[in-house]
Amino acid sequence: MVATSENRTRNGHVLVWEQPQLFQSEDEKGKLKKWWGTRHFVTFMLFLGMANAYVMRTNMSVAIVAMVNHTALEQEVEEFDDECPDTDYGNSTELQQDGEFAWSTSLQGYILSSFFYGYVITQIPFGILSKKYGALRFLGWGMFINSAFAFLVPVAARQGGFGWLIAVRFIQGLGEGPIVPCTHALLAKWIPPNERSRMGAAVYAGAQFGTIVSMPLSGLLAEYGFDGGWPSIFYVFGIIGVVWSLAFIWLVYEDPSSHPTIDEREKKYIISSLWGTASITNPPIPFKAIIKSLPFYAILLAHMGQNYGYETLMTELPTYMKQVLRFSIKENGILSALPYLAMWLFSMFISVIADWMISSNRFSHTATRKIINSIGQYGPAVCLVAASFTGCDRVLTVALLTIGVGLNGGIYSGFKINHLDITPRFAGILMAFTNCTANLAGLLAPIAAGNIIEGKPTIAAWQVVFFIAAFVYIFCATFYNVFASGQRQPWDNPLNDEPETRHSITNGHPNTVIESRQ
Repeated sequence: MVATSENRTRNGHVLVWEQPQLFQSEDEKGKLKKWWGTRHFVTFMLFLGMANAYVMRTNMSVAIVAMVNHTALEQEVEEFDDECPDTDYGNSTELQQDGEFAWSTSLQGYILSSFFYGYVITQIPFGILSKKYGALRFLGWGMFINSAFAFLVPVAARQGGFGWLIAVRFIQGLGEGPIVPCTHALLAKWIPPNERSRMGAAVYAGAQFGTIVSMPLSGLLAEYGFDGGWPSIFYVFGIIGVVWSLAFIWLVYEDPSSHPTIDEREKKYIISSLWGTASITNPPIPFKAIIKSLPFYAILLAHMGQNYGYETLMTELPTYMKQVLRFSIKENGILSALPYLAMWLFSMFISVIADWMISSNRFSHTATRKIINSIGQYGPAVCLVAASFTGCDRVLTVALLTIGVGLNGGIYSGFKINHLDITPRFAGILMAFTNCTANLAGLLAPIAAGNIIEGKPTIAAWQVVFFIAAFVYIFCATFYNVFASGQRQPWDNPLNDEPETRHSITNGHPNTVIESRQ
């Protein structure tokens, strides 16, 4: 299926925003092939922001190991399965350095989850506010608050106790809430349709990059850092976050039309590609139309299935390896980083393929999103099923974990960027709804696994866990393949805006004017 088969028409004519090539001279096309432009700088800053966000989200999981006095706690007996032979590879019993706090396992759980609750409840409010007031400052100042409060973590833990620490981490989560919806809103304003796959993947791959960098670095700081080790994790990453936030607010602009130094050719190229997005109109949010939109529900289910499956891959499969295979991947730094590294590299590779599929006119936006997303969600499902039949083969299980998470990188050029296709002007709001719901769905994975394997962590019980996750992946990906669309939806048609929101704009091309009804 080729892209031309899906071009929408109005009175027999192709809509102007689907013909950005009409607004570029041959000279402009040549100039725009430069490898670095303002939109690339914006993408790079958003990549660093996403990396920083995931650093802030995950650094407590490393720090808390060094914060807790393990000797003072009553040791819990962990249940293991005896179907596989024991091994000391990757499961060595290192002497743990005792920390300052005698926090029980359940209390540690509350501390670790406090960030998440702050993060989830601000998704939708910031998505709506960013549409009305702009996304840039919500993102920049939100991450500034997140980073600044990192300096208070050691003080809160030492002076105020776990209650104040939970409060500080909750506020950090509130600050990080805007990161995903506001990033999506900025991508919608800056990135032309034929570049969305690789630019979007580059930004969201910052999550894997941040995890790859932060986990080993946090471990080193916990052992060798200043002020007792673990506090240096929050000081160092807090400084990095504050510097990024101020640089982002200072150097990045809301959209191309408000940027004072952007090359005029690049500005015209972006605006003509995204007419109706780059400060052209500001219509009210069409909530009723969104609620009735099947392409929206396709993205929503794909996002929910992704978070459930990803949590199973990244948290439950390692637990299976420890309880059944008697092998702890978390205690081997290189193996721990492999899945994240595989996902980062594959997401970059497949995003280039996705944009080529679209720009070559061999595939439509819809077909491209469905094909790439199928790789990103059917692939991990197959690996989960295969992992349940590996028996006691540790090497094969690690390989399947790495391949499954790696293939999962396809989602960044699949449903994850699809919001921008169907509604450039409301992409941030749609992402706020889907990301909030998906994060809640992700909580179900450890709950389901815990109930299934409680008291009997056998291979058979774990097979049920993996089969459920694989079914969720397959069902959600199939629903997406049936109902998803890569086309801009009628409820985001600028021609249908109320008269007071419409304008006649000149796109900069001689004798060409984009007209809208008054």
